Amino acid sequence: MSKNVRVRFAPSPTGPLHIGGVRTALFNYLFAKKNGGDFVLRIEDTDQNRYVEGAEDYIVNALNWCNIPFDEGPGKNEKFGPYRQSERKGLYKQYADELISNGKAYYAFDSSEELDIHRKGHEAEGKTFIYNWHNREKGRLVNSLVLTEAETKAKIDAGEDFVIRFKSPQDETLHLKDIIRGDISIDTNVLDDKILFKSDGMPTYHLANIVDDHLMEISHVIRGEEWLPSLALHKLLYDAFGWDAPEFAHLPLILKPTGKGKLSKRDGDKLGFPVFPLEYTAPDGTVSKGYKEDGYFSEAVVNFLAFLGWNPGTEQEIFSLEQLVSDFDLARVNKAGARFDPDKTKWFNHHYMQQQLDLDLAEEFKTIKPELTEVDVNYIALVVGLIKERATFVGDFWELSHFFFVSPTFYDEKASKKALKDGTADILNKVTELVNGTNDFTVENLQTNIKGWITDNEIGFGKVMMPLRLALVGALQGPDVFDIMHMIGKAETIKRIGALVESI
Repeated sequence: MSKNVRVRFAPSPTGPLHIGGVRTALFNYLFAKKNGGDFVLRIEDTDQNRYVEGAEDYIVNALNWCNIPFDEGPGKNEKFGPYRQSERKGLYKQYADELISNGKAYYAFDSSEELDIHRKGHEAEGKTFIYNWHNREKGRLVNSLVLTEAETKAKIDAGEDFVIRFKSPQDETLHLKDIIRGDISIDTNVLDDKILFKSDGMPTYHLANIVDDHLMEISHVIRGEEWLPSLALHKLLYDAFGWDAPEFAHLPLILKPTGKGKLSKRDGDKLGFPVFPLEYTAPDGTVSKGYKEDGYFSEAVVNFLAFLGWNPGTEQEIFSLEQLVSDFDLARVNKAGARFDPDKTKWFNHHYMQQQLDLDLAEEFKTIKPELTEVDVNYIALVVGLIKERATFVGDFWELSHFFFVSPTFYDEKASKKALKDGTADILNKVTELVNGTNDFTVENLQTNIKGWITDNEIGFGKVMMPLRLALVGALQGPDVFDIMHMIGKAETIKRIGALVESI
């Protein structure tokens, strides 16, 4: 790729970052790193009415947790700063004025009430009101295209509210290119004259975004499909300024698990999965689940997000971040929406669970379970090694391993009926003798002694192993019985077998 690659992720700080936004950030990051470029974070906070305190910090923390930090942005390598649009608002008026002076934009003084009357009038005739070439100069609308220069100046000097609208061209066909969607043709007659600037001194997204991308030398704009309808206006704005436009790529929507409609927070609430990377507490105190707090590994989140819209062209599904950087290609991003599959996200997490060090998992397990406060972390790590294959989250560990730390307080009723028969007490008493006589208390020695006795006496294995497991665990579950005995030790093993015999 010949030109210096610079991409940007430009969220609005209006709340937590949805995983759709994280996916957009990830694809920008992967593209930048693949091409030796820069990944820029810009905070688009021109809409101060929707600004939420703490949302910017949330965005930065989410990117860092996913291990896709920005190279350049607020407080970091600020060579094109500032990176918050609210701190750049002094820039935009000159560009709006430039468009007016070269006839590409105009002042409009119509009130929202007047526009509403026009809108309702069109609706009554079964039409849609569009402010553009077909009505902007006919006198029914109040703008600088029908007013004299002196009348326009008088209105502005009198403090009348105004907006600056882009003057969309008439009777042209616009040819656009999108890396993912290919060639697109737009009839300019269907475009409305979008507002670029308001009399409160703030630009709209359209103007600010174009100006900032140009001044920050953004080479590729990779953003969500919802911005596709704005592509025509954005290309026209680049042309109006005489600037080279960046290349565009519009990512597919992330769909609900049903495959119908865009994934929302409501879907997550209903089906019990997060749609935000980190837990979020809203200003009203409402708490939304986060992938991190729900026990997902950041590597799993990044891996499953990469597959929401991108396909490597092979059967491979497990990709480290480094492999994603190496293999990522915008040409392999689909146009069609990507269905979100909560079960698949768990599948990824289960895989990454197996890659973690047992000691690291033990440290985390210890912090979430008060019962383990006094337990040696190395012992916990040995337990984790025996049970993690059946776990998806660290939060699953206690249910899979509690019997390694505490004796059973009751015996599962169904398991008891299955395991306890006439003669079980005698069998267990004999097992106690064998356990007691095993001096070097290893898994191998226990297996040899107990299995040898079962074979020599021609007893069915189930008659011995099921009640033995019930004694140790309280149910017919868990890893190998001999591993459990070895881990809890001789004295505890004998004590638990005795407790079950006593209860029979």
